[in-house]
Amino acid sequence: MTASEITHAEVRERFGLPTEQIGSVNDPRTREENGVRWNEKWVYLLPGGARRVVYWHRYDFRGVMLESPDGALRKEAL
Repeated sequence: MTASEITHAEVRERFGLPTEQIGSVNDPRTREENGVRWNEKWVYLLPGGARRVVYWHRYDFRGVMLESPDGALRKEAL
């Protein structure tokens, strides 16, 4: 499955509902963070203080990052 084929429903099925949602797929403002352009971001708080961040631009999946409690980031594959 390519990134362009991943849907909101599939991510919710895999990770559940996000702890926090920032922006919206219909938000005209585009932001950039960690080298990813996005207008909707889902944040999942994980055990031990880690976070999973899922990025969307419009309805297109843009990627997943895992952030450790010390702030180190790494891309996560779906």
